[in-house]
Amino acid sequence: MHAIHRSVQLRSPLNQRVCSVRATRLFSTSAPRDKQRLVVLGSGWGGYQVLRTVDKKRWDVTVLSPTNAFNFTPLLASCAVGTLEFRCAVEPVRRYSPQVTAYQAWCDAIDFKEKTLTCMPATPPLSFEKSSAPLVEKTTTETKFPGTGTPFTLKYDKLVIAVGAYSQTFNVPGVKEHAHFLKNVRDARSIRTRILECFEQANQPILSDVQRRNLLHFCIVGGGPTGVEFSAELHDLLHAEIAQHYPGLARMCKITLYDVAPFILGTFDRSLSTYAEEKFRRDGIDIKTKHHVERVEKDKMIVKEQGEGKTISLPFGMLVWSTGLAPNPLIQTIQSVQKHEKTQSLLTDEHLNVITQDGKVDPDVWAIGDAAIIRTDILPATAQVANQKANYLAKKLNRIVRGKEHDKPFEFHNQGSLAYLGDWKAIYDRSNAESGIKARETGRLAWLLWRSAYFTMTLSLRNKILVPTYW
Repeated sequence: MHAIHRSVQLRSPLNQRVCSVRATRLFSTSAPRDKQRLVVLGSGWGGYQVLRTVDKKRWDVTVLSPTNAFNFTPLLASCAVGTLEFRCAVEPVRRYSPQVTAYQAWCDAIDFKEKTLTCMPATPPLSFEKSSAPLVEKTTTETKFPGTGTPFTLKYDKLVIAVGAYSQTFNVPGVKEHAHFLKNVRDARSIRTRILECFEQANQPILSDVQRRNLLHFCIVGGGPTGVEFSAELHDLLHAEIAQHYPGLARMCKITLYDVAPFILGTFDRSLSTYAEEKFRRDGIDIKTKHHVERVEKDKMIVKEQGEGKTISLPFGMLVWSTGLAPNPLIQTIQSVQKHEKTQSLLTDEHLNVITQDGKVDPDVWAIGDAAIIRTDILPATAQVANQKANYLAKKLNRIVRGKEHDKPFEFHNQGSLAYLGDWKAIYDRSNAESGIKARETGRLAWLLWRSAYFTMTLSLRNKILVPTYW
């Protein structure tokens, strides 16, 4: 059982269930006190991998995350169009219970001196809570409840910050209200529902052809791997199942990909991004580079082309927004450690420890994933980087708990970048690798690499069976 220390205000014996909204609860587990408490913030590519590989017999492990599952993000685009089922892209955090204590909650603040975390439940408000937070209809997180108004406090001996990042909107008006994101399974489910809604609405006999074309215009903002892969998956859907079940509407469909950059897939070799652009144009996917979205309204967005100075209003049936990463609110509140000037990510040393404002390294706190950047080696915010950092950190923690030294710094091994382009074709880029084979592949061979890589990366035996079965 958990020991709970409460500071509450009781009104009368009959109303003992009513407590102060500002009550603070200090949670401690019943694990033996000879174990050090390791708290992991986040259950993404960094946090979940630490949770999987750390020695849970020697550490008293607690994971704190607003979602109770790990989202396998490379497969979300496939889930959004029905190629894969949603369960193929999730792994439950509570798989490791009772070895691991898990709380579905936010971390609002970190006190590095006292080694305490101020947390807020990310679950629906309870009946006795008088000042619960309002529902959030559009969010880039797994839960609709940003907090219930009753905080609690956790203590830690060692802390891993792996809270990830949010979808970047650049404060464009209307994006959060009218666009879809693709960060988790909730987003993928919402997109799939909207795609089917668009076709059922367009199929009504009361619409004109112009109205149908507007409903069947699918816009994707962001020319990175997520936006490109979703465009490709959507194209496959429209030319397979949709053409079969809605033959009269399939010819009215249009996919448009927007990006403010001069070309898509800017992190790939230029020859590969050119290959992708040419293939998309042959497939009828309209690419609009050097376009800036000024605002988004219901069923339309206002776009301005760079250099032209004119703005146009574009109707759409569905808008998917994928334009990079924004800092997690927790990272924004932290002031006692150094941050990267541009991204505001936490700066770490080569051992992944955070660095305080006076230049000292905190030996008990590590930061990995999209929330952190190594001071001497700035790496891209990708799942591959987060996963390798997590594996390194888990090995370090397992040596620390045994009283052994681990002085080897983190080294990133670039395994290459992949992007699916539709029609069983993809691109693979390892031209910037510092060691090993520097390769670039396109077409069917790259597609085989893409599928084999993601099949290998799937975590559970269940998904290793399910994913190839649906493919």
